Amino acid sequence: MSRVRPFTRSMAAVVAATTLVAPLSAQQQRPDWAAFDRYVAKAAQDWRVPGLAIAVVSGDSLVFAKGYGVAELGKPAPATEHTRFAIGSTTKAMTTAALAMLVDEGKLRWDEKVIDILPDFRLYDPWVTREITVRDLLTHRSGLPNTDILWAVRENQYTPVEMMRRLRYVRPNSSFRSSWLYQNVVYGIGGLIVERVSGMPWETFIRTRIFAPLGMRESETLVKDIVGKPDVATPHDLVRDTVRVVPIRSTDAVASAGSVYSSVSDMSRWMRFMLDSGRVGTQRLIKPETFREIIAPQIRAPEDQYPALELAKPHFFSYALGWFVQDYHGKTVWMHTGSIDGMVAIIGLLPEQNVGVYVLGNLDHAELRHALMYQVFDMYGAGPKRDWSADLRALFAKHGEAVAAARRATDTKPSLPLDRYVGTYADSAFGAIEVTLANGALRARYEKADLGTLEHTQYDTFRSRPSAGERGATLTFVPDGAGAVSGVRTYGVTFQKARTGPGTPP
Repeated sequence: MSRVRPFTRSMAAVVAATTLVAPLSAQQQRPDWAAFDRYVAKAAQDWRVPGLAIAVVSGDSLVFAKGYGVAELGKPAPATEHTRFAIGSTTKAMTTAALAMLVDEGKLRWDEKVIDILPDFRLYDPWVTREITVRDLLTHRSGLPNTDILWAVRENQYTPVEMMRRLRYVRPNSSFRSSWLYQNVVYGIGGLIVERVSGMPWETFIRTRIFAPLGMRESETLVKDIVGKPDVATPHDLVRDTVRVVPIRSTDAVASAGSVYSSVSDMSRWMRFMLDSGRVGTQRLIKPETFREIIAPQIRAPEDQYPALELAKPHFFSYALGWFVQDYHGKTVWMHTGSIDGMVAIIGLLPEQNVGVYVLGNLDHAELRHALMYQVFDMYGAGPKRDWSADLRALFAKHGEAVAAARRATDTKPSLPLDRYVGTYADSAFGAIEVTLANGALRARYEKADLGTLEHTQYDTFRSRPSAGERGATLTFVPDGAGAVSGVRTYGVTFQKARTGPGTPP
Protein backbone atom coordinates (compact mmCIF):
# COMPACT_ATOMS: atom_id res chain seq x y z
CA MET A 1 0.00 0.00 0.00
CA SER A 2 1.44 3.36 -0.98
CA ARG A 3 1.32 6.33 1.33
CA VAL A 4 -0.28 9.68 0.55
CA ARG A 5 2.17 12.55 0.25
CA PRO A 6 2.38 14.54 3.54
CA PHE A 7 0.38 17.74 3.59
CA THR A 8 2.17 21.05 3.16
CA ARG A 9 1.01 24.48 4.25
CA SER A 10 -0.81 26.52 1.63
CA MET A 11 0.90 29.61 0.29
CA ALA A 12 -2.25 31.50 1.26
CA ALA A 13 -2.54 32.47 4.91
CA VAL A 14 -5.64 32.39 7.02
CA VAL A 15 -7.46 35.71 6.90
CA ALA A 16 -7.32 37.43 10.28
CA ALA A 17 -10.49 36.61 12.14
CA THR A 18 -10.14 39.53 14.54
CA THR A 19 -10.75 42.02 11.74
CA LEU A 20 -13.10 40.19 9.40
CA VAL A 21 -15.42 37.94 11.41
CA ALA A 22 -18.92 39.35 11.62
CA PRO A 23 -20.11 40.27 15.15
CA LEU A 24 -21.38 37.33 17.16
CA SER A 25 -23.83 37.18 20.03
CA ALA A 26 -22.54 37.41 23.58
CA GLN A 27 -23.22 33.69 24.02
CA GLN A 28 -20.91 32.77 21.14
CA GLN A 29 -17.15 32.76 21.03
CA ARG A 30 -15.26 34.00 18.02
CA PRO A 31 -14.12 31.10 15.83
CA ASP A 32 -10.55 30.04 16.53
CA TRP A 33 -9.24 29.92 12.99
CA ALA A 34 -5.75 28.82 13.96
CA ALA A 35 -7.21 25.77 15.72
CA PHE A 36 -9.53 25.15 12.77
CA ASP A 37 -6.56 25.33 10.38
CA ARG A 38 -4.82 22.57 12.33
CA TYR A 39 -8.06 20.57 12.50
CA VAL A 40 -8.59 20.64 8.71
CA ALA A 41 -4.98 19.68 7.99
CA LYS A 42 -5.18 16.64 10.27
CA ALA A 43 -8.64 15.65 9.05
CA ALA A 44 -7.53 15.76 5.43
CA GLN A 45 -4.66 13.42 6.25
CA ASP A 46 -6.96 11.10 8.21
CA TRP A 47 -9.31 10.87 5.23
CA ARG A 48 -6.35 10.46 2.83
CA VAL A 49 -7.44 13.37 0.63
CA PRO A 50 -4.54 14.43 -1.62
CA GLY A 51 -5.74 18.02 -1.98
CA LEU A 52 -8.49 20.07 -0.39
CA ALA A 53 -9.57 23.71 -0.19
CA ILE A 54 -12.10 25.40 2.05
CA ALA A 55 -13.62 28.86 2.32
CA VAL A 56 -15.84 30.32 5.03
CA VAL A 57 -17.84 33.52 4.71
CA SER A 58 -19.59 35.52 7.41
CA GLY A 59 -21.76 38.43 6.42
CA ASP A 60 -20.15 40.06 3.42
CA SER A 61 -16.64 38.96 4.42
CA LEU A 62 -14.40 36.07 3.51
CA VAL A 63 -13.10 35.04 6.92
CA PHE A 64 -11.15 31.89 6.08
CA ALA A 65 -9.75 30.55 2.82
CA LYS A 66 -7.00 28.00 2.50
CA GLY A 67 -5.78 24.97 0.59
CA TYR A 68 -4.21 21.79 1.94
CA GLY A 69 -2.10 19.11 0.31
CA VAL A 70 -1.35 18.93 -3.38
CA ALA A 71 -3.22 19.30 -6.63
CA GLU A 72 -1.86 15.93 -7.76
CA LEU A 73 -0.05 13.18 -5.88
CA GLY A 74 3.63 12.97 -6.73
CA LYS A 75 3.80 16.58 -7.90
CA PRO A 76 4.82 19.59 -5.80
CA ALA A 77 2.11 22.09 -6.79
CA PRO A 78 0.04 22.81 -3.66
CA ALA A 79 -3.73 22.98 -3.49
CA THR A 80 -4.67 26.54 -2.59
CA GLU A 81 -7.83 28.61 -2.30
CA HIS A 82 -7.30 29.49 -5.99
CA THR A 83 -6.96 25.90 -7.25
CA ARG A 84 -9.80 24.89 -9.56
CA PHE A 85 -11.71 21.68 -8.85
CA ALA A 86 -14.86 20.19 -10.39
CA ILE A 87 -17.77 21.56 -8.36
CA GLY A 88 -20.11 18.83 -9.65
CA SER A 89 -23.77 19.16 -8.82
CA THR A 90 -23.36 22.40 -6.89
CA THR A 91 -23.59 23.71 -10.48
CA LYS A 92 -27.34 22.99 -10.33
CA ALA A 93 -27.99 26.02 -8.13
CA MET A 94 -26.39 28.21 -10.81
CA THR A 95 -28.77 26.76 -13.38
CA THR A 96 -31.78 27.58 -11.21
CA ALA A 97 -30.39 31.08 -10.66
CA ALA A 98 -30.15 31.50 -14.44
CA LEU A 99 -33.75 30.35 -14.84
CA ALA A 100 -34.79 32.69 -12.02
CA MET A 101 -33.37 35.64 -13.95
CA LEU A 102 -35.45 34.61 -16.94
CA VAL A 103 -38.51 34.37 -14.68
CA ASP A 104 -37.82 37.93 -13.51
CA GLU A 105 -37.67 39.07 -17.14
CA GLY A 106 -41.08 37.56 -17.84
CA LYS A 107 -39.64 35.09 -20.32
CA LEU A 108 -40.40 31.99 -18.25
CA ARG A 109 -42.64 30.71 -15.46
CA TRP A 110 -41.67 28.06 -12.90
CA ASP A 111 -44.92 26.20 -13.62
CA GLU A 112 -44.73 26.53 -17.38
CA LYS A 113 -45.07 23.23 -19.24
CA VAL A 114 -41.75 21.95 -20.59
CA ILE A 115 -43.35 20.86 -23.86
CA ASP A 116 -44.48 24.45 -24.47
CA ILE A 117 -40.83 25.53 -24.37
CA LEU A 118 -39.25 22.45 -26.00
CA PRO A 119 -41.85 20.99 -28.41
CA ASP A 120 -39.73 17.87 -29.06
CA PHE A 121 -39.72 16.90 -25.36
CA ARG A 122 -41.37 13.52 -24.69
CA LEU A 123 -41.54 11.10 -21.76
CA TYR A 124 -42.77 7.51 -21.59
CA ASP A 125 -46.21 8.55 -20.28
CA PRO A 126 -48.02 10.96 -22.65
CA TRP A 127 -49.92 12.51 -19.73
CA VAL A 128 -46.68 13.30 -17.90
CA THR A 129 -45.29 14.72 -21.15
CA ARG A 130 -48.19 17.17 -21.26
CA GLU A 131 -48.10 18.07 -17.55
CA ILE A 132 -44.45 18.20 -16.44
CA THR A 133 -43.23 21.72 -15.67
CA VAL A 134 -39.93 23.53 -15.24
CA ARG A 135 -40.42 23.26 -11.47
CA ASP A 136 -40.80 19.48 -11.79
CA LEU A 137 -37.49 19.21 -13.66
CA LEU A 138 -35.64 21.19 -11.00
CA THR A 139 -37.02 19.22 -8.04
CA HIS A 140 -36.26 15.66 -9.27
CA ARG A 141 -39.92 14.59 -9.15
CA SER A 142 -40.35 13.45 -12.76
CA GLY A 143 -40.56 9.79 -11.70
CA LEU A 144 -37.64 8.90 -13.99
CA PRO A 145 -34.90 6.57 -12.73
CA ASN A 146 -31.21 7.40 -12.96
CA THR A 147 -30.22 7.75 -16.63
CA ASP A 148 -26.57 8.79 -16.21
CA ILE A 149 -25.58 5.94 -18.51
CA LEU A 150 -26.52 8.28 -21.38
CA TRP A 151 -23.53 10.53 -20.66
CA ALA A 152 -21.23 8.86 -18.09
CA VAL A 153 -19.65 6.31 -20.46
CA ARG A 154 -17.19 8.52 -22.30
CA GLU A 155 -17.27 6.56 -25.59
CA ASN A 156 -21.07 6.70 -25.74
CA GLN A 157 -21.86 10.27 -24.71
CA TYR A 158 -24.91 11.66 -26.46
CA THR A 159 -25.80 15.28 -27.10
CA PRO A 160 -28.37 16.92 -24.79
CA VAL A 161 -30.92 16.86 -27.61
CA GLU A 162 -30.34 13.14 -28.25
CA MET A 163 -30.57 12.35 -24.53
CA MET A 164 -33.86 14.21 -24.37
CA ARG A 165 -35.13 12.17 -27.33
CA ARG A 166 -34.23 8.89 -25.65
CA LEU A 167 -36.07 9.75 -22.43
CA ARG A 168 -39.35 8.81 -24.17
CA TYR A 169 -38.26 5.14 -23.96
CA VAL A 170 -37.38 5.20 -20.25
CA ARG A 171 -40.00 3.62 -18.02
CA PRO A 172 -40.60 5.64 -14.84
CA ASN A 173 -39.61 4.24 -11.46
CA SER A 174 -42.48 5.95 -9.67
CA SER A 175 -45.59 7.89 -10.46
CA PHE A 176 -45.23 11.53 -11.41
CA ARG A 177 -44.57 13.92 -8.47
CA SER A 178 -44.91 11.12 -5.92
CA SER A 179 -41.25 10.72 -4.95
CA TRP A 180 -37.80 12.28 -5.24
CA LEU A 181 -35.42 10.56 -7.70
CA TYR A 182 -32.15 12.32 -8.50
CA GLN A 183 -31.89 13.06 -12.22
CA ASN A 184 -28.90 14.66 -13.96
CA VAL A 185 -30.20 14.29 -17.52
CA VAL A 186 -33.39 16.15 -16.64
CA TYR A 187 -31.28 18.96 -15.18
CA GLY A 188 -29.40 18.95 -18.47
CA ILE A 189 -32.72 19.80 -20.10
CA GLY A 190 -32.81 22.82 -17.80
CA GLY A 191 -29.80 24.06 -19.74
CA LEU A 192 -31.66 23.58 -23.02
CA ILE A 193 -34.49 25.71 -21.58
CA VAL A 194 -32.03 28.47 -20.67
CA GLU A 195 -30.75 28.42 -24.26
CA ARG A 196 -34.20 28.32 -25.87
CA VAL A 197 -35.61 31.13 -23.73
CA SER A 198 -32.58 33.43 -23.53
CA GLY A 199 -31.18 32.89 -27.02
CA MET A 200 -27.70 32.08 -25.72
CA PRO A 201 -26.09 28.76 -24.73
CA TRP A 202 -26.27 27.85 -21.05
CA GLU A 203 -22.50 28.21 -20.62
CA THR A 204 -22.53 31.71 -22.13
CA PHE A 205 -25.44 32.75 -19.93
CA ILE A 206 -23.67 31.56 -16.77
CA ARG A 207 -20.45 33.34 -17.71
CA THR A 208 -22.08 36.65 -18.62
CA ARG A 209 -24.98 36.82 -16.16
CA ILE A 210 -23.43 35.19 -13.07
CA PHE A 211 -19.64 34.87 -13.23
CA ALA A 212 -19.03 38.37 -14.64
CA PRO A 213 -21.12 40.42 -12.18
CA LEU A 214 -19.93 38.31 -9.22
CA GLY A 215 -16.29 38.70 -10.26
CA MET A 216 -15.74 34.93 -10.55
CA ARG A 217 -12.62 35.00 -12.71
CA GLU A 218 -11.30 31.58 -11.71
CA SER A 219 -14.38 29.65 -12.91
CA GLU A 220 -15.06 27.78 -16.14
CA THR A 221 -18.47 26.57 -17.25
CA LEU A 222 -17.30 23.53 -19.26
CA VAL A 223 -14.82 20.78 -18.52
CA LYS A 224 -13.28 21.12 -21.98
CA ASP A 225 -12.37 24.71 -21.17
CA ILE A 226 -10.39 23.75 -18.05
CA VAL A 227 -8.06 21.40 -19.91
CA GLY A 228 -4.57 22.87 -20.13
CA LYS A 229 -5.35 25.73 -17.73
CA PRO A 230 -3.02 26.39 -14.76
CA ASP A 231 -3.75 25.52 -11.12
CA VAL A 232 -6.27 22.72 -11.75
CA ALA A 233 -6.65 19.78 -9.37
CA THR A 234 -6.30 16.22 -10.64
CA PRO A 235 -8.94 13.62 -9.64
CA HIS A 236 -7.99 10.64 -7.44
CA ASP A 237 -9.73 7.51 -6.22
CA LEU A 238 -9.02 4.62 -3.89
CA VAL A 239 -7.96 1.69 -6.07
CA ARG A 240 -7.44 -1.46 -3.98
CA ASP A 241 -6.85 0.74 -0.93
CA THR A 242 -4.29 2.93 -2.68
CA VAL A 243 -4.96 6.54 -3.67
CA ARG A 244 -4.35 6.83 -7.40
CA VAL A 245 -4.90 9.37 -10.16
CA VAL A 246 -7.99 8.64 -12.28
CA PRO A 247 -9.10 10.12 -15.62
CA ILE A 248 -11.08 13.36 -15.70
CA ARG A 249 -14.76 12.67 -16.29
CA SER A 250 -16.37 15.14 -18.66
CA THR A 251 -19.86 16.26 -17.68
CA ASP A 252 -20.24 18.67 -20.57
CA ALA A 253 -23.05 16.58 -22.08
CA VAL A 254 -25.15 17.51 -19.01
CA ALA A 255 -23.35 20.79 -18.37
CA SER A 256 -26.19 22.51 -16.52
CA ALA A 257 -26.31 19.58 -14.08
CA GLY A 258 -22.66 19.72 -13.06
CA SER A 259 -19.85 20.87 -15.38
CA VAL A 260 -18.45 23.97 -13.65
CA TYR A 261 -14.85 24.06 -12.41
CA SER A 262 -14.08 26.68 -9.79
CA SER A 263 -12.00 27.59 -6.74
CA VAL A 264 -13.17 28.15 -3.17
CA SER A 265 -12.08 31.77 -3.60
CA ASP A 266 -14.58 32.23 -6.42
CA MET A 267 -17.25 30.13 -4.72
CA SER A 268 -17.01 32.39 -1.67
CA ARG A 269 -18.41 35.11 -3.94
CA TRP A 270 -21.25 32.78 -4.93
CA MET A 271 -21.97 32.06 -1.24
CA ARG A 272 -22.17 35.76 -0.40
CA PHE A 273 -24.46 36.27 -3.39
CA MET A 274 -26.82 33.59 -2.11
CA LEU A 275 -26.69 34.77 1.51
CA ASP A 276 -27.57 38.27 0.27
CA SER A 277 -30.67 36.84 -1.50
CA GLY A 278 -29.40 37.32 -5.04
CA ARG A 279 -27.58 40.64 -4.71
CA VAL A 280 -24.03 41.74 -5.54
CA GLY A 281 -23.33 44.88 -3.57
CA THR A 282 -26.22 47.17 -4.42
CA GLN A 283 -27.06 45.31 -7.65
CA ARG A 284 -29.93 42.83 -7.41
CA LEU A 285 -29.70 40.02 -9.96
CA ILE A 286 -32.74 38.10 -8.70
CA LYS A 287 -35.91 39.66 -7.33
CA PRO A 288 -36.69 38.87 -3.65
CA GLU A 289 -39.90 36.97 -4.41
CA THR A 290 -38.15 34.89 -7.08
CA PHE A 291 -35.23 34.16 -4.79
CA ARG A 292 -37.62 32.95 -2.07
CA GLU A 293 -39.03 30.47 -4.59
CA ILE A 294 -35.56 29.03 -5.26
CA ILE A 295 -34.96 28.06 -1.63
CA ALA A 296 -38.54 27.08 -0.71
CA PRO A 297 -38.83 23.32 0.08
CA GLN A 298 -40.77 21.53 -2.67
CA ILE A 299 -40.53 17.79 -1.98
CA ARG A 300 -39.30 15.54 0.78
CA ALA A 301 -35.91 13.98 0.03
CA PRO A 302 -34.75 10.65 1.49
CA GLU A 303 -32.47 11.07 4.49
CA ASP A 304 -30.37 8.08 3.44
CA GLN A 305 -29.10 10.30 0.62
CA TYR A 306 -26.40 11.40 3.08
CA PRO A 307 -25.25 9.12 5.93
CA ALA A 308 -24.03 12.24 7.76
CA LEU A 309 -27.66 13.02 8.51
CA GLU A 310 -27.62 10.13 11.01
CA LEU A 311 -25.44 12.37 13.15
CA ALA A 312 -26.99 15.73 12.22
CA LYS A 313 -30.50 14.40 12.98
CA PRO A 314 -32.62 16.94 11.08
CA HIS A 315 -36.35 17.13 11.68
CA PHE A 316 -36.90 17.63 7.96
CA PHE A 317 -34.86 17.11 4.80
CA SER A 318 -36.27 18.39 1.54
CA TYR A 319 -35.36 19.62 -1.91
CA ALA A 320 -35.98 23.09 -3.29
CA LEU A 321 -34.84 24.32 -6.73
CA GLY A 322 -31.26 23.06 -6.93
CA TRP A 323 -30.83 23.09 -3.13
CA PHE A 324 -31.37 20.68 -0.27
CA VAL A 325 -33.07 22.38 2.67
CA GLN A 326 -32.87 20.96 6.18
CA ASP A 327 -32.78 22.05 9.78
CA TYR A 328 -29.79 21.72 12.08
CA HIS A 329 -30.51 22.24 15.78
CA GLY A 330 -33.41 24.49 14.87
CA LYS A 331 -31.54 26.51 12.25
CA THR A 332 -32.23 26.45 8.51
CA VAL A 333 -29.53 25.03 6.23
CA TRP A 334 -29.27 25.36 2.46
CA MET A 335 -26.78 22.84 1.11
CA HIS A 336 -25.78 20.67 -1.81
CA THR A 337 -22.97 18.31 -2.70
CA GLY A 338 -21.10 17.72 -5.93
CA SER A 339 -19.53 14.39 -6.88
CA ILE A 340 -17.83 13.41 -10.11
CA ASP A 341 -15.08 10.83 -10.60
CA GLY A 342 -12.25 11.72 -8.22
CA MET A 343 -13.66 15.12 -7.17
CA VAL A 344 -15.99 16.28 -4.40
CA ALA A 345 -17.66 19.51 -3.36
CA ILE A 346 -20.10 20.76 -0.74
CA ILE A 347 -21.77 24.08 -0.07
CA GLY A 348 -23.53 24.75 3.22
CA LEU A 349 -25.26 28.00 4.13
CA LEU A 350 -26.79 29.13 7.43
CA PRO A 351 -28.95 32.02 6.17
CA GLU A 352 -30.12 33.11 9.62
CA GLN A 353 -26.52 33.40 10.82
CA ASN A 354 -25.34 34.76 7.43
CA VAL A 355 -22.60 32.11 7.38
CA GLY A 356 -21.45 29.88 4.54
CA VAL A 357 -18.84 27.17 4.01
CA TYR A 358 -17.59 25.66 0.77
CA VAL A 359 -15.27 22.65 0.46
CA LEU A 360 -13.56 21.19 -2.62
CA GLY A 361 -11.44 18.02 -2.71
CA ASN A 362 -9.77 15.72 -5.22
CA LEU A 363 -10.58 12.28 -3.78
CA ASP A 364 -13.67 10.41 -4.91
CA HIS A 365 -16.53 10.70 -2.40
CA ALA A 366 -14.35 12.02 0.41
CA GLU A 367 -17.10 12.60 2.94
CA LEU A 368 -14.82 14.76 5.05
CA ARG A 369 -16.73 17.51 3.21
CA HIS A 370 -19.79 16.94 5.41
CA ALA A 371 -17.67 16.88 8.55
CA LEU A 372 -16.07 20.23 7.75
CA MET A 373 -19.42 21.82 6.91
CA TYR A 374 -20.95 20.86 10.25
CA GLN A 375 -17.72 21.71 12.09
CA VAL A 376 -17.97 25.28 10.76
CA PHE A 377 -21.65 25.46 11.65
CA ASP A 378 -20.82 24.48 15.23
CA MET A 379 -18.06 27.09 15.40
CA TYR A 380 -20.80 29.65 14.87
CA GLY A 381 -22.96 28.17 17.60
CA ALA A 382 -25.33 26.15 15.42
CA GLY A 383 -24.73 22.89 17.29
CA PRO A 384 -22.86 21.40 20.24
CA LYS A 385 -19.12 20.95 20.06
CA ARG A 386 -18.00 17.60 18.65
CA ASP A 387 -15.26 16.13 16.50
CA TRP A 388 -17.18 15.76 13.27
CA SER A 389 -14.27 14.28 11.34
CA ALA A 390 -13.67 11.46 13.84
CA ASP A 391 -17.36 10.76 14.38
CA LEU A 392 -18.14 10.68 10.67
CA ARG A 393 -15.15 8.46 9.89
CA ALA A 394 -16.42 5.98 12.49
CA LEU A 395 -19.90 6.09 10.97
CA PHE A 396 -18.62 5.44 7.45
CA ALA A 397 -16.37 2.64 8.68
CA LYS A 398 -19.41 0.98 10.23
CA HIS A 399 -21.44 1.45 7.05
CA GLY A 400 -18.59 0.07 4.95
CA GLU A 401 -18.30 -3.04 7.08
CA ALA A 402 -22.06 -3.62 6.89
CA VAL A 403 -22.11 -3.24 3.10
CA ALA A 404 -19.13 -5.54 2.68
CA ALA A 405 -20.73 -8.17 4.89
CA ALA A 406 -24.00 -7.97 2.96
CA ARG A 407 -22.22 -8.38 -0.35
CA ARG A 408 -19.81 -11.07 0.73
CA ALA A 409 -20.56 -14.46 -0.75
CA THR A 410 -17.80 -17.01 -0.99
CA ASP A 411 -17.51 -20.28 -2.87
CA THR A 412 -20.19 -19.42 -5.41
CA LYS A 413 -20.05 -20.05 -9.12
CA PRO A 414 -22.14 -19.11 -12.17
CA SER A 415 -25.43 -20.99 -12.28
CA LEU A 416 -25.03 -21.69 -16.00
CA PRO A 417 -22.23 -22.67 -18.40
CA LEU A 418 -20.44 -19.55 -19.66
CA ASP A 419 -21.70 -19.96 -23.21
CA ARG A 420 -25.28 -19.43 -21.98
CA TYR A 421 -24.41 -15.81 -21.09
CA VAL A 422 -23.29 -14.99 -24.63
CA GLY A 423 -25.57 -12.79 -26.69
CA THR A 424 -26.85 -9.29 -27.39
CA TYR A 425 -28.79 -7.47 -24.66
CA ALA A 426 -30.68 -4.37 -25.75
CA ASP A 427 -32.74 -1.50 -24.42
CA SER A 428 -34.68 1.03 -26.50
CA ALA A 429 -33.29 4.02 -24.61
CA PHE A 430 -29.76 2.92 -23.82
CA GLY A 431 -28.62 0.76 -26.73
CA ALA A 432 -27.02 -2.69 -26.66
CA ILE A 433 -24.47 -4.76 -24.75
CA GLU A 434 -22.69 -7.53 -26.63
CA VAL A 435 -21.31 -10.44 -24.57
CA THR A 436 -18.87 -12.85 -26.21
CA LEU A 437 -16.84 -15.89 -25.11
CA ALA A 438 -13.24 -16.57 -26.13
CA ASN A 439 -10.50 -18.66 -24.56
CA GLY A 440 -12.75 -19.60 -21.68
CA ALA A 441 -13.52 -16.01 -20.64
CA LEU A 442 -16.51 -13.73 -21.16
CA ARG A 443 -16.00 -10.28 -22.62
CA ALA A 444 -18.48 -7.39 -22.94
CA ARG A 445 -18.90 -4.35 -25.13
CA TYR A 446 -21.45 -1.60 -24.55
CA GLU A 447 -22.04 0.28 -27.78
CA LYS A 448 -18.64 1.92 -28.53
CA ALA A 449 -17.20 1.14 -25.09
CA ASP A 450 -15.09 -1.99 -24.63
CA LEU A 451 -15.90 -3.12 -21.09
CA GLY A 452 -13.14 -5.72 -21.18
CA THR A 453 -12.96 -9.21 -19.71
CA LEU A 454 -15.65 -10.24 -17.24
CA GLU A 455 -14.40 -11.74 -13.98
CA HIS A 456 -16.82 -13.75 -11.88
CA THR A 457 -17.52 -12.26 -8.43
CA GLN A 458 -20.51 -14.16 -7.04
CA TYR A 459 -23.58 -16.07 -8.25
CA ASP A 460 -24.44 -14.67 -11.71
CA THR A 461 -22.59 -11.40 -11.20
CA PHE A 462 -19.41 -10.48 -13.06
CA ARG A 463 -17.10 -7.47 -12.90
CA SER A 464 -15.59 -5.99 -16.04
CA ARG A 465 -11.92 -5.01 -16.23
CA PRO A 466 -11.68 -2.25 -18.83
CA SER A 467 -8.45 -0.71 -20.06
CA ALA A 468 -7.23 2.90 -20.04
CA GLY A 469 -7.92 3.45 -16.34
CA GLU A 470 -11.70 3.41 -16.68
CA ARG A 471 -13.82 2.09 -13.85
CA GLY A 472 -15.12 -1.42 -14.15
CA ALA A 473 -18.80 -2.17 -14.49
CA THR A 474 -20.79 -4.80 -12.60
CA LEU A 475 -22.98 -7.03 -14.78
CA THR A 476 -25.60 -9.27 -13.16
CA PHE A 477 -27.21 -11.78 -15.50
CA VAL A 478 -30.83 -12.83 -15.02
CA PRO A 479 -31.46 -16.58 -15.60
CA ASP A 480 -34.84 -17.32 -17.13
CA GLY A 481 -35.39 -20.54 -15.16
CA ALA A 482 -35.17 -22.68 -18.29
CA GLY A 483 -31.42 -22.95 -18.67
CA ALA A 484 -30.90 -19.66 -20.46
CA VAL A 485 -30.53 -15.95 -19.62
CA SER A 486 -33.26 -13.36 -20.13
CA GLY A 487 -31.31 -10.19 -19.41
CA VAL A 488 -28.36 -8.46 -17.82
CA ARG A 489 -28.45 -5.60 -15.34
CA THR A 490 -25.72 -2.97 -15.31
CA TYR A 491 -25.51 0.79 -14.77
CA GLY A 492 -28.90 0.50 -13.06
CA VAL A 493 -30.56 -0.69 -16.28
CA THR A 494 -31.84 -4.15 -17.24
CA PHE A 495 -31.01 -4.94 -20.85
CA GLN A 496 -33.19 -7.66 -22.36
CA LYS A 497 -31.62 -10.46 -24.36
CA ALA A 498 -32.42 -10.29 -28.05
CA ARG A 499 -34.24 -13.39 -29.27
CA THR A 500 -32.75 -13.47 -32.75
CA GLY A 501 -29.80 -11.68 -34.27
CA PRO A 502 -27.95 -8.67 -32.96
CA GLY A 503 -29.90 -5.83 -31.41
CA THR A 504 -30.29 -2.55 -33.23
CA PRO A 505 -29.56 0.65 -31.32
CA PRO A 506 -32.45 3.11 -31.24
